[in-house]
Formats: sequence, C-alpha cells, structure tokens
Amino acid sequence: MIGKDKIDLTVDPPPDLAIEIDVTSKIQISAYQALKVPEIWRYESKNLEINLLQGEQYIKSLTSAIFPAFPVNEIIPRFVEMARTTGTSLALRSFRQWLREQIQDS
Repeated sequence: MIGKDKIDLTVDPPPDLAIEIDVTSKIQISAYQALKVPEIWRYESKNLEINLLQGEQYIKSLTSAIFPAFPVNEIIPRFVEMARTTGTSLALRSFRQWLREQIQDS
C-alpha cells in the first residue's frame, strides 16, 4: 500500500489482488485466505494461474474477476516472456500499446 509502512487489518482493507512471479519461496495460500484477498495471480514456468476466493477456498479460474474483459492468463505470460527476451522497456511499451488498442476497440 502506497504511503504505509504497516498494514492494520482492523482499519485497512485487504488488497484486491496479490501477484507472485517466479519466486523461490511462495507465500502459503492460507495466508491469502486469512487476509481474504479476493484474487491471486501466480506466474511460474511461463504460466499464469488465477485463483479466486469463493467462500473460504480458492478456486482456479481461466479469467480474472477484476479484469474480466482481458485475457490476462494469455496476455501476461506473453509480455513477461517478451521482457525476458527483448527487455523490460520494450515489453512495457508493447503492453501499453496493446492495452490502448483494447480500450479503443471496446
């Protein structure tokens, strides 16, 4: 959270989305459940896994509840891999251009 050193869960809401990318030690899903984070994205081995909180459990999903109009499970791996092969700057510019085109077409 921007501007905060510590999160006080009695006052601050949980994040809407948690994202993990190729980390050596993953946060246990039970930690996200305790915080009631509605959506988790885990990117590993060129794949994006989307998990949505349903009641007390996470279920895998092909779509994001936060970004339902965007194919995030396809587009995020594409641009992450582009960043690895051609560099972050080019990948970010390409992603922004792709996003502008999607917004204009909608």
